[in-house]
Amino acid sequence: MERSRPLGISRLDSTRGPYSTIEGERLSDRDAFSHNSYSDAGRVRLMHHDARWRQEFEQTRSGLLQGCQGRVVAVEHIGSTAIGGVIAQPIIDAVAVIADPVDFRDAVLLTEGLNYRTAAPPEWAEDGRRQQLVLNKPRYSETTHRVYFVTQGSPLLQRAIQFRDHLRGNPAMAIEFEAAKVDVWRQVEGDASGYEAGMVEVFEHFQPA
Repeated sequence: MERSRPLGISRLDSTRGPYSTIEGERLSDRDAFSHNSYSDAGRVRLMHHDARWRQEFEQTRSGLLQGCQGRVVAVEHIGSTAIGGVIAQPIIDAVAVIADPVDFRDAVLLTEGLNYRTAAPPEWAEDGRRQQLVLNKPRYSETTHRVYFVTQGSPLLQRAIQFRDHLRGNPAMAIEFEAAKVDVWRQVEGDASGYEAGMVEVFEHFQPA
């Protein structure tokens, strides 16, 4: 049975490359994807995948593990920048895992000292049952890094890793996810709040069973 198509996006032909639809339309620079700039205030810009994002994550991971002085025990790369070849916002998303809940506040304070600021979690990441917090970097300009602080066993951590690994292991599905993401971006004309709301449905659609 063919998988239902999210949000009315055209089904993609995985044999024709990550930016080609069956109808032959190419998701190219004409769609205003930025190659070198971050989101404007209230706007979302998407970039073609940059191989340097992995290195950026590794530097982020190292900085958090060292800077939090043992309070953070693991850092995972999540989101679209963690999936090779997929168009994404140029923001490195990571989950930092704190083993002991009593260390949560200290870990956050230490991270704020690394040029991060606290931020409201996106709708898909909210979980009132567990201690968690989002910090964005840098402190005073457009966000380039976003870290979700959670405790061990967090459902957010489990969902994010399952989602990442599911798309990493299914290239055709990753292409379909990319198309749905671009479709949302077009529908809301880059509006940040509209994009976030639309992506909740996309993430739910592609979440592995």
